[in-house]
Amino acid sequence: MRFKAFEKTIVEINKLSLPGIETQLKMAPPFREQLLERYKEEHKSAKLAAVLALFYPSIEGETLMVLILRKSYKGVHSAQVGFPGGKPEPEDVSKEATALRETWEEIGVSSDKIRVLRELSSIYIPPSNFLVSPFLGIAAAPLTFTLQESEVDDVLEVSLSEFLDDKSEVSSEVFVSEGVTNEVPAFKLRDRIVWGATAMMLIEIKTMLNQILKK
Repeated sequence: MRFKAFEKTIVEINKLSLPGIETQLKMAPPFREQLLERYKEEHKSAKLAAVLALFYPSIEGETLMVLILRKSYKGVHSAQVGFPGGKPEPEDVSKEATALRETWEEIGVSSDKIRVLRELSSIYIPPSNFLVSPFLGIAAAPLTFTLQESEVDDVLEVSLSEFLDDKSEVSSEVFVSEGVTNEVPAFKLRDRIVWGATAMMLIEIKTMLNQILKK
């Protein structure tokens, strides 16, 4: 889809009610309920985080969305695909400020290039005990990225048409812990499997985009 048309239509997303957990659960791993039960005490004191789903034009004028491939490390989100984002710092005046600062730090896109449209449904991530607030934003011009080498291995520039194509929704075997795999619902984007909380956020975004773009 041409970004000029997308930019005019995307503002309609503010008129929609958030689909919320009912839609998010379409992409929830089958073991999520067990994890929620296991972490129900930790959930009460969950750490906060914020992420940004950012759409922007390619040089050719097509609509893209950026995801990041995290570095491999000794942690539960090692080498996973997600949105730029992270924990709040003392200077952050809001969750939105956290998402924008982390986007600048992780992929080098400054807040003056971004128009945040709205906050989306938050989601709890049991293994890392984070309550994540996603934000949806757009940038009006093509972007170049400067990666935070300590945390980001690569960026994935996903076309809107690939994201909205139902063939991108798959079922995949993933490593859920050392030596353990499980079959989970996921997105396959740019030949990468995107699952877990990020997939749950993506399905809410996709549901809302379909509502406004198919009118």
